[in-house]
Amino acid sequence: MKQPTKLNNVNAYAHSNVFFFIPVCFVSIDIHPNARWEQNGITVAGGNRQGNGINQLSEPWGLYVDDDQTVYVADRANHRIVEWKWGATSGQVVAGGNGQGSGAHQLYNPQDVIIDKERDSLIICDYSNDRVVRWPRRNGTSGETIISNIDCVGLTMDENGSLYVTDYGKHEVRRYRRGESQGTVVAGGNGS
Repeated sequence: MKQPTKLNNVNAYAHSNVFFFIPVCFVSIDIHPNARWEQNGITVAGGNRQGNGINQLSEPWGLYVDDDQTVYVADRANHRIVEWKWGATSGQVVAGGNGQGSGAHQLYNPQDVIIDKERDSLIICDYSNDRVVRWPRRNGTSGETIISNIDCVGLTMDENGSLYVTDYGKHEVRRYRRGESQGTVVAGGNGS
């Protein structure tokens, strides 16, 4: 049974062995002020200790849940994006997974991932390569750099298709409308 509440994008941050999930953007969610959640969650991805197996994650960072409740995880230390179908006991590598590196077929510490529904592609913060890449969602073997020279740690897309990207090094958030290469600072950017 599908869950009625859909997260558009969630960032995960690790401290010691505890992960904190911080929502970045929600898609038309009307949550009652007195809403309560179960105190015991279920594992929907990973859960088999840290590792590089297809049923394991290593430093999971950002994640995205699509309309079918498929979870896409930025598996940071494994340099890959892993797709976990609802109820699956293992994932499928959908981007990267070819060791750390800067090649078009590689990722290096991906921090976040979202889906561009219009282009049916993944958009990935490839943090240690200082780039944002677009990767075909279906049968993609390599990605295309769409933004360079950026310390991206988080991103989201609005209903108009504009991409919002955080730049950790410049302490700013930029909005990129479709076709723009420079983007516009929409938050921060007032010095370091």
